[in-house]
Amino acid sequence: MSETTARRRRGSGLGGLITLIVVIWLVIGALAAFQRDYFKGGNDSCAHTGTVIVTIIAGPLNYVGANPKVHDCKVPQPSK
Repeated sequence: MSETTARRRRGSGLGGLITLIVVIWLVIGALAAFQRDYFKGGNDSCAHTGTVIVTIIAGPLNYVGANPKVHDCKVPQPSK
């Protein structure tokens, strides 16, 4: 095995670990959004969608007091 190949294998382990941590972080955020009933139908507003997204991104921070909310959401209108 060449030195370059060995170096690539060591580096890919770190990238795989970072990817795993990010996936776990987002799964925990999705679990928090599910527990807050954000995935139930009925509210399709931009603010609700934004709140779901920031809750998922906040991940485990939801369980230490973070409660992200989007109150005012302005979506640009398409040009005519």
